[in-house]
Amino acid sequence: MTPPAHVLIVGASAAGLSTLETLRRLGHTGTVTLLGDEPHPPYDRPPLSKQILAGAWTPQRAHLRPAAALDALDATFHLGDPAVALDPASRTVHTASGRRHQADAIVVATGATARTLPGQDTVAGVHVIRTLDDATGLRAELTPGRRLVVVGDGVLGCEVAATAAALGLDTTLVGPQQAPMRAQLGPRAADLLGLLHTANGVRLRLTTTVTGLAVDGARVRGVETTDGQVLPADVVLVAFGATPATGWLDGSGLTLVDGIVCDAYCRAAPGVWAVGDVARFHHEGLGRDVRLENRTNATEQAAAVAADILGAGRPYTPVPYFWTDQFDVKIQVHGIPGPGMHTEVTDGDPTAGRFVLTYHLDGRPAAVLGWNMPKQARRQRQSLLTAMTTAPV
Repeated sequence: MTPPAHVLIVGASAAGLSTLETLRRLGHTGTVTLLGDEPHPPYDRPPLSKQILAGAWTPQRAHLRPAAALDALDATFHLGDPAVALDPASRTVHTASGRRHQADAIVVATGATARTLPGQDTVAGVHVIRTLDDATGLRAELTPGRRLVVVGDGVLGCEVAATAAALGLDTTLVGPQQAPMRAQLGPRAADLLGLLHTANGVRLRLTTTVTGLAVDGARVRGVETTDGQVLPADVVLVAFGATPATGWLDGSGLTLVDGIVCDAYCRAAPGVWAVGDVARFHHEGLGRDVRLENRTNATEQAAAVAADILGAGRPYTPVPYFWTDQFDVKIQVHGIPGPGMHTEVTDGDPTAGRFVLTYHLDGRPAAVLGWNMPKQARRQRQSLLTAMTTAPV
């Protein structure tokens, strides 16, 4: 297979940059163009809700590579110019500025966009946190003693609540689940996470749905809930999930169902691949399509896509993985915990604040969670690899 002379990467994200770096590492010497909708060079997103929001890092520290390292990749970067249309047949991308980019291979790495409450864009004090500018904008409002309401009890909402509470804000976390991150962790670990937040001063308002914003003039004064209450707030963070950034692909002919639907090689169409948060690919080990929103997947999937572009690809079958840091706890999850799974502590002791939890489905290991035990959890990850390679598809 002849390597493509020109690869176009749409998305200056961690996944997009990792694709470029892997292409070069694997020996690709052709032209590579990388498009980004933001003016910033590629940066890391996990620190946005933690180190950047806490003020421990400057925004520049989140940049993934220094300028000299980006220059050494010998690629053309077009930043601050969003893609607006794709013609897969001619492998052509059009951007908001009117540019037209044609290539032999296209990689879509446009990520996801934050979900919002109706009308929030016109109300001061209401934020999302998906971009570097989002994080710095919210950081400017996090003054100790102010009242913050976090709408959303998933990973991002919990991380921001933990960061804000540590900064001295009066923090309320509101969401529909019975415990924080219950969908990601299952009930056992989620209940412990709820206790952790409560012990650190976060007020939990769970099994509660937010219906809208209470506004005084043009400024938020609280959030309204289905039970008719108003939770008072000086600042609100909306963090109840993200939507794959596929709107610009409407009319492209690609299959768009909660992301760009791809095969096991992450191919969306001949000469078109997808990578990162935007990609829904067929996982042969799990026997179903999955879309993974985490930093590790961005790097691993980029490596798989780059290899496939150069003709050395194999089905992408990762063990899904994510981590979260909240207060003094690091939680790492290998696999995908699900409702109804049997759990057992296989190392450590929850009462000591350090343990490994193994999840079983139909008698087979399906996930492993480490609570302040990263090495031990990673060792047990091998059982998931074995289960996936022997599972019936």
